Amino acid sequence: MIRDDELLREMLFEFEAEEDWLVIYAQFLSMPKEERRKLGHLNLLEDAGLVVQVGDSTYRLSNSGYDYLAAIRSDTVWKKTKEGAAKVGGMTLGMMADLAVAYVKQEAAAKLGIEL
Repeated sequence: MIRDDELLREMLFEFEAEEDWLVIYAQFLSMPKEERRKLGHLNLLEDAGLVVQVGDSTYRLSNSGYDYLAAIRSDTVWKKTKEGAAKVGGMTLGMMADLAVAYVKQEAAAKLGIEL
């Protein structure tokens, strides 16, 4: 399976949109292919510390997850982040977060007239 950064971003937005702080991802042996793919990406989010498993098939967004989501919320910043990753031939998820934060800081500095 190839990591799909768009899917990871979509899943983080799904976590944030939940009314409850817990999200349940049930696992079944006969899961459709797309659900297995999503579960694999959930595991990647957990590996990166962006979500935390708090029970059987129950997860929550971590503080790091909220921070990463804040950095990639802007479509403009997300596009720049993906383009930056493509220019160097790919990046780790941590590097993408760092790059997104750098772009957010750049935008904030320009809008606020201060150096961050």
